[in-house]
Amino acid sequence: MRADRRFVYGATAGLAGDLLLGDPRRGHPVAAFGRAAGGVERVLWRDHRGWGALHTVVCAGGAAAAAALLSRGVRGRSATSLALTAAATWAVVGGTSLGREARAIGGALAAGDVEVARERLPHLCGRDPQALDEQQIARAVVESVAENTSDAVVGALVWGALAGVPGLVGFRAVNTLDAMVGHKSPRYRRFGWASARLDDVAGWPGARLTAALAVLAGGNARGAARAWRDDAKKHPSPNAGPVEAAFAGALGVRLGGTLSYAGRVEHRPVLNGDGRPVQFGDIERAVRLSRRVGWLTLATCAAGRLAGHALRARRAEKGRG
Repeated sequence: MRADRRFVYGATAGLAGDLLLGDPRRGHPVAAFGRAAGGVERVLWRDHRGWGALHTVVCAGGAAAAAALLSRGVRGRSATSLALTAAATWAVVGGTSLGREARAIGGALAAGDVEVARERLPHLCGRDPQALDEQQIARAVVESVAENTSDAVVGALVWGALAGVPGLVGFRAVNTLDAMVGHKSPRYRRFGWASARLDDVAGWPGARLTAALAVLAGGNARGAARAWRDDAKKHPSPNAGPVEAAFAGALGVRLGGTLSYAGRVEHRPVLNGDGRPVQFGDIERAVRLSRRVGWLTLATCAAGRLAGHALRARRAEKGRG
């Protein structure tokens, strides 16, 4: 079986596995990577960019290298290679768990139980929940669904299409490291710089594809495109900006504003300022849009792999002629 078809079949099986099973409650490979990266951090940590760069190379580079060796070991065995692609896709994609957590918070808000919503919010994002009211919690959930659609689904599939299993694993490793050490706390301002910058680079194509597909699939293409064009650059993150702006325009809501992370208050620009405030019912709409974007990403990546193979075959044929 050709490599492009193995990716298409394997990625489809892996995404279907995520839809049916979600993440395992115990023994998740990403959690195992996080524990290993934490162990490496305890050995290497210094308040210095160079040591942080070494931490990134050891952890993300080691994960990608291990995946490359494993892929090479099953080369020529179509069924095994396909199964490896499916397993890797299922392991690194987290769309179903993202939707479940978001819906759980939306259900608590719908029932009027703001305290339960506050208790569950840290499972989805790193904001301080106690100071948030119902509308602010709903806004935080929609923003997290938008950003994590790119990080937990689209970006991984894009890098899988570009580089196979090593691309899947490497992207997820980089994204996980950024979540662990890539923030601007006193401990990680220097040490986490390399992970944060590498995540910006790795996430760039997936973020733009996520925004483009949100325009196509969101039901308000004009509003999504306008918000992406006008507001994306206002966001401090080069990748979260296009995604959140496009989701805001597609859903007709207003995102951004004052946020609180670990006691640190940030005043972010408003995205899609003409939209209405987020309501708890918008969480379900965001989850459905996220799922549509995920499946459209799979179709786009599959088409790209197949077209790439056809183009290479045509060039080879011309070369022989």
